[in-house]
Amino acid sequence: MHTVDTIMSKLATFRVHIAPLGFEIDRIILPLKETKADKLWLLVHEKTAEDKSGPYLESIRKQCKKLGVELQVSYADRLSIFKVIKSVKEIITQEEKNYIYVNVASGSKIQAIACMMACMILKECKNIQPFYAEPEKYAAFEGKQQSFGIKDTIPLPTYEIQTPKPKLLQALKIIHETPNQKITKKEMAEIAEEQEIIVINSEEKNHSQARFASLDKNIIQPLVDEWNFVEIEKIGRNRWIKITEEGKNAAEFLI
Repeated sequence: MHTVDTIMSKLATFRVHIAPLGFEIDRIILPLKETKADKLWLLVHEKTAEDKSGPYLESIRKQCKKLGVELQVSYADRLSIFKVIKSVKEIITQEEKNYIYVNVASGSKIQAIACMMACMILKECKNIQPFYAEPEKYAAFEGKQQSFGIKDTIPLPTYEIQTPKPKLLQALKIIHETPNQKITKKEMAEIAEEQEIIVINSEEKNHSQARFASLDKNIIQPLVDEWNFVEIEKIGRNRWIKITEEGKNAAEFLI
């Protein structure tokens, strides 16, 4: 049998699971037993009033108590892949010193994709293991737990997703947080120098020109040409740096 425990070190002292909450109990609880987990992070739909998985949350809460597993809940819109990615990333960052198992089998397809993408984005973190919990059987009728038992837990490979360099993300954050999510090139150049996103070594008389050149080469050009996160819009005498739809989506989980 494949087990996620064979991937991680037997010397792990604190083991954390991340799992989306859906209509599953066994596929969340049994892997906790298998890996002797210490903590479970449940990804719960943020609109609790319209969420039908509430009873499953209470069942999992009781099971965790019996197992002595600490339960933490993170709320995110299960229909937003970017918000789920961000939630998983934040949990992984918080738990980065522990061994982290990411369960992609217990929630929706969107949540499963988001969990895998979060693992790929944080590929440099070597103590993450996504896995798929294969059930022994499925429910015959709707309205019940969707599956029962665990036939196998299958480790999943992760491949790195390239992300922009920190300075580009810092610049994207500035644009994303400005009114209407656009900023003049002059104002951006000033802020970028102040926050040391760009560094100018020219003489004072050429300072402004050098600052624009550095901003163009090191920040604007990569964000426009390599990532398509911003675009340049000319209005009157001013040039505005404006975030694109792709940039807005990236900002949801990268910054």
